[in-house]
Amino acid sequence: MGRAEERRARQKSARRAKRAAKAGGIRRFFTWKWLLGYVLGLGVLCVGAFFVLYLMVSVPPANAVAKAEANIYKYSDGTIMAKTGDVNRESVPLSKIPKKVQHTFVAAENKDFYGDSGVSFTGTARGLINTALGRGKQGGSTITQQYVKNYYLSQEQTVSRKLKELVISLKVDQQKSKDYILAGYINTSYYGRGAYGIQAAARAYYDKDVEDLTVEQGAYLASVLQAPSQYDWAAAGPNGKRLVKARWNYVLDNMVEKHWLSAAERKGMKFDVPVDPRPIPGRDGQPGYFIEAANKELVKAGVAENEIEAGGWTITLNIDRKKQKALEKAVRTELTDKLDPEKRAVDKHAQVGAVSVDPKTGGVVAMYGGAGYTEHYFNNATREDYQPASTFKPLILASALENGSTTQDGTPITASTVYDGTSRRPVKGSATGFAPPNEDNKSYGPISVQKAMNNSVNSVFAQMAVDVGLDKVKDTAVALGMNRNAGGFDVRPAMSLGVMGASPYDMAGVYATLDNHGKKVTPAIVKAAEKGDERPELPDPVNGQAISRGAADSVTSVLTGVVDDGTGQAVRQQGQAVAGKTGTSDDNKSAWFSGYTPDLVTSVGMFGEGEKKQVSLRGTAGGGRVNGGDFPARIWAAYTEAALNGERASKFDLDTDMGAAVKPPAPPSSSDTASESPSSSPSASESASESPSSSPTASESASESASASASASASDDAPSNSPDPSSSASDDPPGLLRRHHPQG
Repeated sequence: MGRAEERRARQKSARRAKRAAKAGGIRRFFTWKWLLGYVLGLGVLCVGAFFVLYLMVSVPPANAVAKAEANIYKYSDGTIMAKTGDVNRESVPLSKIPKKVQHTFVAAENKDFYGDSGVSFTGTARGLINTALGRGKQGGSTITQQYVKNYYLSQEQTVSRKLKELVISLKVDQQKSKDYILAGYINTSYYGRGAYGIQAAARAYYDKDVEDLTVEQGAYLASVLQAPSQYDWAAAGPNGKRLVKARWNYVLDNMVEKHWLSAAERKGMKFDVPVDPRPIPGRDGQPGYFIEAANKELVKAGVAENEIEAGGWTITLNIDRKKQKALEKAVRTELTDKLDPEKRAVDKHAQVGAVSVDPKTGGVVAMYGGAGYTEHYFNNATREDYQPASTFKPLILASALENGSTTQDGTPITASTVYDGTSRRPVKGSATGFAPPNEDNKSYGPISVQKAMNNSVNSVFAQMAVDVGLDKVKDTAVALGMNRNAGGFDVRPAMSLGVMGASPYDMAGVYATLDNHGKKVTPAIVKAAEKGDERPELPDPVNGQAISRGAADSVTSVLTGVVDDGTGQAVRQQGQAVAGKTGTSDDNKSAWFSGYTPDLVTSVGMFGEGEKKQVSLRGTAGGGRVNGGDFPARIWAAYTEAALNGERASKFDLDTDMGAAVKPPAPPSSSDTASESPSSSPSASESASESPSSSPTASESASESASASASASASDDAPSNSPDPSSSASDDPPGLLRRHHPQG
């Protein structure tokens, strides 16, 4: 090599070295070895950070929305009556969801769900990038991740929330079974139409319970989760319907791929169009009263009140839809349509409560609580602040028969026993003087117990209560179903006039026990209740013998006479056996009819409700005095006829040889009568407080009747919501059936 060439080579080498030296400070950090180190270091850093995050983030408690559920109240036939709560959700165990319907959700959202780790790292990474770049909501999450988001976290779209979702999903997948996670996902997801969870969705879209869903219907519900508002068939446009049908097909095809559905089954399936949306029923009208009564019954059965308020219960009631409609119509046609509050001030005070019970099961099949729960909050069917009046008289006879009681002269008390029916006749044998007037101050003279029941003769039953023993009468009444602690239920002669407090609910139970041959009937509005797998044990509504069959059947027989030939004639029905009793407080603050057929017991109460006090019903609907044989009896008759329509007329199966069919004996001789009447007048103090020296006229009796029980009454300034113990009870005179036709 020549010198020139050698020089050029050295120069070239020097230039290369110069360039290498110039760039070497940067390039030495970007060799492939260094780059590999950087990647590995970043990986270790991320793993370490994730490990720290995994340790720091724990599985939180469920969020408030996920826990909030509606309580579902159903009629006896299973149709929904009402839902309560801000969230329309009803959780169901996975066992209630058909297996193939479960698979529709897995096929729609995460077909590898049963074998995955609970997370999709690629989907989560994609979601993190899109969230960081502000691209909004992105798919790709597993069923476990979606469950975690719904149940434990919020719906916010942030990087921190997505990282928490990833960690919690891994932990939940390790701690819980796949079935647990799937059930949680199906029960917490939102399906549109205000429905959270598959049970609410099944009702909203197909009007059925989840266990009755078909695979086709399940595939639609699984599809609609992707875009509830867009995929709701009733609201979707042509494009929305096309998209949801495409997804529906996608779900079913995935099921075939996973061998959860045969190709032959898949081929024969057709899209099942959902029903149109309907409003969610609430507490308006009568259902509000049912809900209140049902909740109280569950609490009494041992369910904590806060558990009920937490929601998630499915409560089936004994309310029969047909009978309920019949009762509401009867109240409307027989009373409320006749009221004109603008024309008559008294009409705005008229309230009605009614309860109808199946005596064989104890189930409350119909109930009327008032104008509506949101209009008249107080439930007239369960209120105990009004007197049951003469509907109490059958309980006195029941006690006499049960205890084998006799009159003052030792004569056994039966339907044919004769008493003195003189109005204002002072009772004999009582430490407390008492001389109640009969209605319109009518005196009957010697009269059989049967006739006295037919005509509701106060003087007879006041004496009978003393003959039996007031403590025994109260014990029998309580055994039959009355509230021992009701206001005014004091052991005194005035008790015989029904001056204690009682509700139509109470009286329906009492009369149902008589109808059920003395076997105790405690009305029950709740048929069944469940929350998930929890099913509280409810007491048997029919349990134990309250009084003997002979005593109960004898009273029933006597009460048929009240209907056939007494104050209850308004309820007579051709060929149908009916027993019952009217009741009217003498100041006309309440009026009642409680009666029964062999298959149905109903108590109807009418109450005068003023501003913070009880008021008279006189003049309601343009009439005069309101008696138990008037509006209450007519409501009872109209309801019972409609409720039993289509059923064969029935007869009572009675084990008794006394009652309405027994002809009373001839009137007793004067000596017999003398034994029934007191031989001497009451003391001066008694007579001054209990009865005036001269008999009042009929027009005076109403105002004076309060003094008949004054010695045993509460003070005049007693609370207005307590029964008025100072008033007596009476009924229509014999054979009188008021048939005025009020205006309005």
